[in-house]
This record gives sequence, structure tokens and C-alpha cells, in this order.
Amino acid sequence: MDLSVIWDEFIEYLRAEPDIHDASAKRIAGIPFLYVDTVLDKSDVEYLIKKWSARAMRGKRLHSDTIFFRAQSSIFVYRHRFYVPQEKMFCCGNLCVDCVRLKQ
Repeated sequence: MDLSVIWDEFIEYLRAEPDIHDASAKRIAGIPFLYVDTVLDKSDVEYLIKKWSARAMRGKRLHSDTIFFRAQSSIFVYRHRFYVPQEKMFCCGNLCVDCVRLKQ
């Protein structure tokens, strides 16, 4: 799965918010960082990140993780990532105790 499409959609949703001046993502040492320039406070920014990441992931088997990193004047920096869950998605036939056939 190409996560760049999810990232592009997510960034566009954030940029469309009226109180967010700019939003961008940068990869530093392999870790994705999200930069949000806004007049909102931290809790409102985190709500918008959660809202729009859920919208960008809709219909796909993805999860997101957001960790506050730092704030500098009106710019908030978060470690934000989209990832595929680490769980079995098919039966391997080995009679595992966590087999997907046994899930309800």
C-alpha cells in the first residue's frame, strides 16, 4: 500500500481548515514529522489531526499514531505516522490460538 496518497489527502484536509495557515510533512532520519502553523491551541490542533487522519484512512485497514514533539511560536510539530496493523489477516492452517477464523 502506498501511504503517500494517504499523506497527501491528509495534508490537503488540514490545509483546507480555515484556522490552519499551513501544514506540511517532512521525513527526518526516516521518521515522519508533521508541521502545523496555526493560531489554534494544542488540543484543537490534535483534534483536527485526529479528525482528518481518520477521514484520510477511511475504507482502508490503517491506524495512525500522533505524538507531540515541540511547539515554536505558532508552529506545532508532531511525530505522526500511518501504519498497517501487525495482525494476522489470513488462516495459515497451523491451528494457531489467535486464528482469524476464531474471531467473532
